[in-house]
Amino acid sequence: MQQTLREQTVLVVDLDGTLIRSDMLYESLWAACRADWTAGLAVAAALPRGRAAVKRLLAGRAMPDPASLPYDEAVLERVRAWRAAGGRTVLVTATDQGPAEKIAAHLGLFDEVHGSDGTTNLKGPEKAAFLTRRFGAGRYAYIGDSPADLAVWREAARAITVNAPETLRREVEALEVETEHLGSAARPLRPYLRALRPHQWLKNILVFLPMVAGHQLQAGVLLQGLMAFVAFSLVASSVYVVNDLLDLAADRAHPRKRNRPLASGALPIAHGTAMAPALLGLGFLIAAALGPAFLGVMAVYYLLTTVYSFDLKRRLIVDICALACLYTLRIVAGAAATGIVLSVWLLAFAIFFFFALAAVKRQAELVDIAARGALGASGRGYQVGDLAVVSQMAVASGYVSVLVMALYVNSPAVSKLYSFPAALWGICLILLYWISRMIMTTHRGNMHDDPVVYAAKDRVSQICGLLIFGLALVATVV
Repeated sequence: MQQTLREQTVLVVDLDGTLIRSDMLYESLWAACRADWTAGLAVAAALPRGRAAVKRLLAGRAMPDPASLPYDEAVLERVRAWRAAGGRTVLVTATDQGPAEKIAAHLGLFDEVHGSDGTTNLKGPEKAAFLTRRFGAGRYAYIGDSPADLAVWREAARAITVNAPETLRREVEALEVETEHLGSAARPLRPYLRALRPHQWLKNILVFLPMVAGHQLQAGVLLQGLMAFVAFSLVASSVYVVNDLLDLAADRAHPRKRNRPLASGALPIAHGTAMAPALLGLGFLIAAALGPAFLGVMAVYYLLTTVYSFDLKRRLIVDICALACLYTLRIVAGAAATGIVLSVWLLAFAIFFFFALAAVKRQAELVDIAARGALGASGRGYQVGDLAVVSQMAVASGYVSVLVMALYVNSPAVSKLYSFPAALWGICLILLYWISRMIMTTHRGNMHDDPVVYAAKDRVSQICGLLIFGLALVATVV
């Protein structure tokens, strides 16, 4: 390195995908959309003026906290080592000048900062020409990550790639410059799968509830239910990706959520932005095959989840009501997909039961926040002082759902479906125990997942589920 430093004293570092495992254009876009959903419309209006104009617009609307960005430690170490050896370091990026300067100021590792100026997008040939004017051809080393950087590497004395794919590595090695590779060339599939949150698909089993409750388990009906499950899972995954994009700042401030693929940088934010509409389109394509009724329910679900992501999730109590409705819509969707008429009893039970689970979800967040010594939930409308009230909401709504179940067991409709309805009273007792235990578990700070996901992993909850299934079977066949 010492010989190289004598020959060229400047280390030029790219920002997007290099210094940070993200892209500031998309970071700023989603931060702006989180603050104001109309930001997307403003970006669309600015697009004809070019990417530099879009970046300048977003820089004026939202700036992610530089301290929370997912920096690449290998690149930071290389920059520190270069400075320690007496070399100059320069940040040159297509990101707008304002955000670039704030990031450089936070790190304190760069002698100069150069970014896009609202007219010129400092990328590819534009960046290469700028660096040649500024430092001279062959008078700098350059750290980058994308094919757009090939124009820069051609004029550099040393080409350093970061997490570049094998094809790009070969192209760089074919240039007549000294070459070095940092990071892994492979991009694992696991972060993409994790971003879909397949464990959350357990909630979509609710689409089968109308056919189970109505004792309609014919092959054709089950096939329709399976298609509804797949469509719901794809659309729900699209929503999860959008939620993670909107919650980047909040997730990075959370001790567990900061490890999510998008928040940590394991999944490129540009890829996540493309995944959301792709999943949505495929889900609605399957939904269309199930008929207009199911398609309409899916549209309502997506509209409500979108409004929830942009606004409702930050509103006190309204967010819990919205979550309860989203759970219940899965049951409505199952009925729409199969043509089964929903029971009023089932709908009444669902809305109270899922309100309780949504309240438990918020209770768990507040318990976790209180344990960390914070005062409120980032991006939520709750404070730690609300914990007692939220817990009471969960208890009250959960017990009312059991009351609805008890009234249903004693109704004339039950005798038409079950030969031994007395067994259903056992289900009421199990639900009463299970709801109480879930709330107590949350109260003690042991609820680290969504309540539905927790129940799927919890041995006691699994036993309760088996007992409920057994009692329902006894009520049906005895």
